[in-house]
Amino acid sequence: MAKRKRDAVREERIQNEIVVDAYGPEEQAMGWYYYLEGKIRFPFQATCIVAKAVSPLLKGETVEVQGMAPEEACGSDMLVLIKWQGRTIAVPLSQLQAMKGNKTTDEAITDWHYWVGQGYCF
Repeated sequence: MAKRKRDAVREERIQNEIVVDAYGPEEQAMGWYYYLEGKIRFPFQATCIVAKAVSPLLKGETVEVQGMAPEEACGSDMLVLIKWQGRTIAVPLSQLQAMKGNKTTDEAITDWHYWVGQGYCF
């Protein structure tokens, strides 16, 4: 993702709600996991906005996002479970955009896209 202009409000939310008191990569990952799990309302329809080598999705594909992938699978990236070709698989949240998400879902996904777009990592 392209680096976005710094957003002070979003930066403050990330620091004060998501990675607050995180003392390392594992704690940051878990902060993000529980933030996303608590804010996103599943299931929802999403569109793939970028193809990634670790995912079978192509840009423009529409999928149903069912929930967060298991916690232990999200140590280096936030993954979500989708229905795809009759199976349930995990894909990076950073490649998806909610089609008709509610306000909290949209904000949480946009927060994650911002984090990734700024080049932050665990």
